[in-house]
Amino acid sequence: MAETSIRLDRFLWFARFAKTRSLAQSIVGEGHVRIDGRPVSKPAAAVRVGSILGLPIGGDVRIVRVEALPQRRGPAPEAQACYTELGAAG
Repeated sequence: MAETSIRLDRFLWFARFAKTRSLAQSIVGEGHVRIDGRPVSKPAAAVRVGSILGLPIGGDVRIVRVEALPQRRGPAPEAQACYTELGAAG
């Protein structure tokens, strides 16, 4: 049976927004990540296909839509296929 959601920290790590899962947990714990417009501060927050994420990465806020849930931390092209960039704010 296919997964319908994944933990936010795992998604950030699998999709290569964070180098380690503990770094992903720290990013989320700061409270600057948003899922569908609402701020989240728990690494266990659910991410689903179609979710819109606001991520504070590299001084900007990147807005991405989740297209697929990754099953592993694979190569960059595989990770990039899991989301679509909607833009940057900031």
